[in-house]
Amino acid sequence: MAASNLLSPLKATVHLRRARPPGIIAEVLGSVGHPGSDQDLRASQPTKVAATAHDVVEAMVGGQKIGGEEYMPEHLKLVSTAKSHGGAQNVYSHLSTSCSCEMTFAIFVPPQARERRCPVVWYLSGLTCTHANVMEKGEYRRIAAELGFIVVCPDTSPRGAGIPDEKDNWQFGTGAGFYLDATQEPYAKNYRMYSYIVEELSAVIGREFPADMARQSIFGHSMGGHGALTIALKNPARFRSCSAFAPIVQPSTAGWSKPAFQKYLGLDEASWRRYDATSLIEDGYHFPEFLVDQGTSDGFLKEGLRPWLLEDACSKVGIPLKLRMQDDYDHSYFFISTFMQDHMTWHAERLSRG
Repeated sequence: MAASNLLSPLKATVHLRRARPPGIIAEVLGSVGHPGSDQDLRASQPTKVAATAHDVVEAMVGGQKIGGEEYMPEHLKLVSTAKSHGGAQNVYSHLSTSCSCEMTFAIFVPPQARERRCPVVWYLSGLTCTHANVMEKGEYRRIAAELGFIVVCPDTSPRGAGIPDEKDNWQFGTGAGFYLDATQEPYAKNYRMYSYIVEELSAVIGREFPADMARQSIFGHSMGGHGALTIALKNPARFRSCSAFAPIVQPSTAGWSKPAFQKYLGLDEASWRRYDATSLIEDGYHFPEFLVDQGTSDGFLKEGLRPWLLEDACSKVGIPLKLRMQDDYDHSYFFISTFMQDHMTWHAERLSRG
């Protein structure tokens, strides 16, 4: 199959044999749409392609025929792919050992990946979201392609049958993992989003994609802003920069997050401090600087977000915080997409330093 066909919408599953030495070629089976068509046509025969995600992406971005002899140890399944701004917007799923379930993530690989490894920018989404919200509404691909950034968008929680959840509670469980490692039953087995992102998914990205893991940045929105701040504070040597859109800066006291902390982490509030940006700063964790954008018409501003608490915590220890209150903007992706380019270029400036 010509690689140009793979640049059209595609849904496929990477069926893998047991991990063996290089030489194993995986098969991609699925429905492949013709370029420009919204209708998928079922492939009549398996198409042999390179097994590593790196090679698949390289073929898609480069317009080359797919070939190679590698194997994919993480058993990634290619869920969908589309060409965008000369790069590839892909979605994968894989069996996560951290969350003990199948997890999904989106990844944009820019056209520069044909020639070199590219910096990685992580985007963490907010309550009720999946990987798809920012992928569909965030408008990051044009600037990411210009800057040569890989953009990774994980899911916000474990999902699926058997995952403990409160289906009528949008502030807890599915779509509300809060980027922590739960310690309380029945959540401790699956709700390990901190370990999933910092350890497991990071290893997958570094191993399977043309990623320059020495140059990483992280940002996010709302609950994802909280995740970005706390992960950066605890891993300052890994991330060159950190920013946030309307982050939950003190989840241990906010009404929409405190109950989740109680259920995930127990009643000992001392254990919550590891996942609270203001508490981490008070406890001596440091990061070079932060950029935060916050809409003044955000309905969650006064009760759930409270950026002035982060401003106070940073000022006490000398962490530079660029807090921009944006007049009349709300909490939606209309707000996020408006300032997406600002954040991406801000990260670019810091990723380009020495």
